[in-house]
Amino acid sequence: MTMRTLTPPDTEVIVTGRPASRRTRQLRKAGEAYVFLSPTLILLFVLMIVPIVMVIGYSFQDNVILNKSPEVVGVDNYVAILTDPGFWKATGNTLFFTLTSVAAHLVLGLSFALLLNSRLVGAVPRAVFRGLYVLPWLFTVAVIAVLWRMLLAPNGIVNFLLNTNIEWLASPQLALGTVTFINIWAGYPFFMVSLLAGLQGIPSDLYEAATVDGASPVQRFWNVTVPQLRPIIVSLVLLDLIWTSQQFALIWLTTGGGPIDVTEMLSTFTYKLAFAKYDFSMASTSAVLVLAMSMIIAVLYVRHQKARD
Repeated sequence: MTMRTLTPPDTEVIVTGRPASRRTRQLRKAGEAYVFLSPTLILLFVLMIVPIVMVIGYSFQDNVILNKSPEVVGVDNYVAILTDPGFWKATGNTLFFTLTSVAAHLVLGLSFALLLNSRLVGAVPRAVFRGLYVLPWLFTVAVIAVLWRMLLAPNGIVNFLLNTNIEWLASPQLALGTVTFINIWAGYPFFMVSLLAGLQGIPSDLYEAATVDGASPVQRFWNVTVPQLRPIIVSLVLLDLIWTSQQFALIWLTTGGGPIDVTEMLSTFTYKLAFAKYDFSMASTSAVLVLAMSMIIAVLYVRHQKARD
């Protein structure tokens, strides 16, 4: 007659026959997790960490890429880029473009979300409005750029309806405002969908209690809706600041940073330094400065997310 020793299902037996310690099991589970994550971690290291380190190194050298033996110049590139009027012009344009777009995204997104969440709108009109409002989100940046270039052309439908002959994207007075408007039109659905989900998650008991206390619709909005949506609003604003400040494709495909430098952004300014002037050292320096600005916003976003958790 043979005897079998039964072990609990969560107890692992190693070669010596003794149960594995809790510490060993934790290390083994952590090792398994890192094995599954390793392909993604390797890709991140090769495609993101290595290029960032290389660009930072290039920013401290002179005439990289084209010169086999570049010289280390310290912070001279940073002094040169920070004293370049073109850099500050691009920075000012980027600030206007970003802040105006984010503010408009928030206002339009919240307004349309409130409209779609309202009981005053019937089911059929609400479905139609949802389809119309989300429509800009379905287009790629290239399609949006080509679409608006056709609409805003001197012989386009916008000038036809307004009975004018305005060069919307070629006018030094109108180009920056025009590309900002296009970006607003393309980006507000992200805010609308996110805020609509937040509105639908607010308990109706809060509104009923506020109504019983005699609060007006405006008071209910500022004292119930806004506080409940504040975490979502802060997250959306920080994310949109990062995305919009790095917008390149829309600007490049509509105006290319022109006319002159009216719509020049930090992204197009850096691109031109590298691939128009072939000054890769200065382009790397500009890219590092843009990265530093973005990291500040990213740190604020991460801190906000931790505070929410």
